[in-house]
Amino acid sequence: MTTRLDLPFDQDSTTDDVIAGVDLTGKRAIVTGASSGLGAETARALAATGAEVTLAVRNTEAGAKTAADITAATGNPHVHAVRLDLDDRASIDAFATAWDGPLHILVNNAGIMALPERTLSPDGWEQHFATNHLGHFALTLALHDALAAANGARVVAVSSGTHHASGVVFDDINYTSRDYDPWQAYGQSKTANILFAIEAAKRWAGDKIAVNAIEPGAIYDTGLLRHVQITPEFQQIVDATPWKTVQQGAATQTLLAASPLLEGVTGGYFADANVIEKSQTNPNGLAPHAADPDAAARLWDLSLDAIQE
Repeated sequence: MTTRLDLPFDQDSTTDDVIAGVDLTGKRAIVTGASSGLGAETARALAATGAEVTLAVRNTEAGAKTAADITAATGNPHVHAVRLDLDDRASIDAFATAWDGPLHILVNNAGIMALPERTLSPDGWEQHFATNHLGHFALTLALHDALAAANGARVVAVSSGTHHASGVVFDDINYTSRDYDPWQAYGQSKTANILFAIEAAKRWAGDKIAVNAIEPGAIYDTGLLRHVQITPEFQQIVDATPWKTVQQGAATQTLLAASPLLEGVTGGYFADANVIEKSQTNPNGLAPHAADPDAAARLWDLSLDAIQE
């Protein structure tokens, strides 16, 4: 894709800015991790355009409340919550099997960050990699036919500027022979999100499925920070960081999911509601290790083997 688009948005743009004038009536969307934070705001924005929105959530009680709040705010009755546990292959399979008909928008938003101790998923993968990457990989593949049936679907992989902390360390993804570091583990999973988008965009171009990765920026008021240890050093980072509101943080993923300005764009990386060269919180832009097509192909094969075990 082109490295520059003439988009009229920046780091201060909100979800309402990027959906102004957009009509998605008749379109169907799924947003993972949508019971709160960026996912809930993305779901609200998509519902405001008239789309049918499914909140894919672990906690269906919280998800149902969020769905009701979105309906009350937007007047859109076609918003509902369905259970999805990205650590559970049976849950992913059940969710995908129950989906009927085309899927126009999939926003892979759910995630965990900076678990203080090394933790493995039920399948034996490092937890950040398992939840943030493998779960979404399995879900997106399971929904491939529904996406292809939309004849112009969009998939948005929510990454992070923290991908700079680590490439995918193929020889030791699970930290069995190196010291565990919470931010490095998170960064590895966020690099994986970008590499997935690169490879899926290439493989699925013939199916008219556009796949792009984004970074939201730094948003303080979300549940993603619940595992972060607020040390004096981290507090210094907090104080020096240009934080965004949830509405600003969700703008980039909403833009990629909904805006006609992105029609046909695939395989890109976006931040601050624009194509990234650098961003407000990531002056170095896209790390070379997250733009490596060989790593993207290798990760795809590894991930496919992992979900078929």
